Formats: sequence, structure tokens, C-alpha cells
Amino acid sequence: MTNNRTALGLSMIVISMIVLVSFSVPIYDLFCRVTGYGGKTNTSEFLSSTILERDINLKFSADVNDSINWSFEAPKNLNFKVGENLLVNYKATNLSEDENSGTATFNVLPEKVGPYFIKTQCFCFEKQTLKPGETVDMPVVFYVDPSINEDPTMQDVEEITLSYTFFKYIE
Repeated sequence: MTNNRTALGLSMIVISMIVLVSFSVPIYDLFCRVTGYGGKTNTSEFLSSTILERDINLKFSADVNDSINWSFEAPKNLNFKVGENLLVNYKATNLSEDENSGTATFNVLPEKVGPYFIKTQCFCFEKQTLKPGETVDMPVVFYVDPSINEDPTMQDVEEITLSYTFFKYIE
């Protein structure tokens, strides 16, 4: 009887962990959207129509979790103006001999900039499937909302880092 309870308890723990891992990316996305945690950005269907004279230095980062055999390259760092609409391309390559899928999470640093960093197009949190050896460009279109200039807590922001990490897609 004790062995059966122990086996059942351990089985429930393993099942719970599998479910948590399987849904970690969508759960993380939902958590960040609700709380603003991790520099979660806003999205919009519309581009910016106002460009200010304030310059921002933008750094890019690209990482791949050990769960997927891909390479992932960030665009070159750049300087741009607040309100300027930009298109950059990350580049992903499937290094394995099998077709496989991944999904990316992202964050923006400093975290307080998240609400002002507006993405109008992004590959993040969407299933990306690559054939063996395939390389694709993954575009991100964004701008920094000009209302950042009206927030006194944002006056010290001169540099922003946009970071993505790819994970194996689990269905």
C-alpha cells in the first residue's frame, strides 16, 4: 500500500513537471503580459508617426537553449531616434539533420523601458519550423514610443538591449 502511494505521488510529480515544461513558453508570455515582468513590450498594428531628436543606442542579443540544435544570430547594434520605425532581422539556422521547431522568448533591458518598446511585427512566441540546414531571416519591426520623453523616470535611458532566446517547441 505504501509503495503504491509513493509510486502514485512520484508519477503525479513527473506528470506535473512535463505539463509545466510543455506550457512554459505560453505561461511565461501570459505572465509577462499581465505583470509587465521582464521588460515585456507592447504591440501595435500601427507604426509610429512621430520621430523625436532623442537618440537611443540599441544592442541586440541572441541565445539558443540547449534543447534545440540551432544557431541564432543577432543583428548589428545600432543608433536610432525615438519614434523611428525600424526593421531588423535575426537569423536562425537549423544545425541538425532533422526538421524541428522552436519558439523564442524575449526581453528588453532596462525592464522599465518595456511599456515604451512597441513591436509591430515579431517572430517571438510563434512556432518556427526549419528544415535540416535551413537558414531564415526573422524580422522584428519596432519603435520606441515618443511618450517616453514625458516620463521623468526614463530620462536616463540612453541604451536598450533587445534579447531573444530560442527553445525547442514542444506540442
